[in-house]
Amino acid sequence: MDSVQYGSKTIDFKIKRAVRKTLAIEVHPDSSVQLIAPENSTVEELKNKVLHRGKWIVKQQAYFEAFLPTTPKREYVSGESHYYLGRRYMLKVKQGGDTSVKLKAGEIVVTLKPNEHEKVKEVLAAWYYTHAKRKFESVMALAVEKFSAEKIENQPIVIKRMNRRWGSCTPEGKIILNPELIKANAKCIEYVITHELCHLIIASHNKEFYKLLSEKMPDWENWKMKLEKLLS
Repeated sequence: MDSVQYGSKTIDFKIKRAVRKTLAIEVHPDSSVQLIAPENSTVEELKNKVLHRGKWIVKQQAYFEAFLPTTPKREYVSGESHYYLGRRYMLKVKQGGDTSVKLKAGEIVVTLKPNEHEKVKEVLAAWYYTHAKRKFESVMALAVEKFSAEKIENQPIVIKRMNRRWGSCTPEGKIILNPELIKANAKCIEYVITHELCHLIIASHNKEFYKLLSEKMPDWENWKMKLEKLLS
């Protein structure tokens, strides 16, 4: 890993050598930077190139950092509002019987055994996670159908809580989704998954990326906006 100082920002980057004449700089969804460089280029030359493109790199990283969940802090008490698939529900916590979570008449009803009130957050998080896995896999199966021309098949999903983004795609092609995304409606989930699938083809947020995203989901900007506003 190498780095340069661009103003107050440190830009870390990895170098991948290839048989090519020009340098390519990629900013990935996890904000990592990778240089695909000619075999005979020196590290010093590459550092100068990164500094020259510093403004663009920082702008791309800022985009990813802005694409984050903003769920308000919760107390997990009765009367509090929580979202599921784009709808707002009132949380109702009660005691008695087996531990469970159910949707009922506009409420998320969490039932706990006596003296287990402190487990509301844990039980509800597990319920969200289970439903997230099922829903994300279902949406993924539909989303990949749009990429038949690119020969992208159904992708395995890793569900991982992230503080700074809804989803990401690693340089190795692994798609990671935030379980908090289950609180948004299905079209917002489709947008995030489609966005990450596009990154399997085009790593950077360049004109070609947005052209591809618009081809696969013409109304993506509308759903991106709804997603950003939903939990703010």
